[in-house]
Amino acid sequence: MAAPLTKALLVGMALALSGCATSLPTVQVARFHLNQPIAPGPIRVEPFVADGGLEFQTYASAVQGELTRLGFSAAAAGGGTYVAVVNVVRDTREALARRSPVSVGIGGATGSYGGGLGVGVGISLGGKPKGSVVTQLRVQIRRGTGGDVVWEGRAELEARENAPAAQPGIAAGKLAAALFRDFPGESGRTITVK
Repeated sequence: MAAPLTKALLVGMALALSGCATSLPTVQVARFHLNQPIAPGPIRVEPFVADGGLEFQTYASAVQGELTRLGFSAAAAGGGTYVAVVNVVRDTREALARRSPVSVGIGGATGSYGGGLGVGVGISLGGKPKGSVVTQLRVQIRRGTGGDVVWEGRAELEARENAPAAQPGIAAGKLAAALFRDFPGESGRTITVK
């Protein structure tokens, strides 16, 4: 009699665990580049805005860690072959939608990099249930001299406010790892990373 009960418990635990696995937040990732090799070299990480703030350092460290894993080395301020410009936005889906239903990004969907720039347009028409936090990480890798964009990526994670994945430290690591997975990635294609 113990064997059927044990078997039923194991099946129940497996089903419960599979439910947990599917509830883990996924990351939506899009990357754009010139379809040319990007030789690793010294790179410095800078905020998109002048004062990135304390929370920015969490994301900058995660980005620098992934770049180091890929063979790039940390460069001193003002130096380096490349500059990684990092932008982070954290808010609720509703607040992001209120800001503007249309977002324009450099290096986007057109895939055209005339002078190192392209334009992409994204339109937000819906939202998820209240109580969730959306974290968007955008990184542009530019040449240190000239400032030409050689690679750009963006990653987005949505998690319930009280979920571990909504915390900056966990979100930063998950977003950076997804963004730089299989670097440089397929240009112009949006993928889902678990």
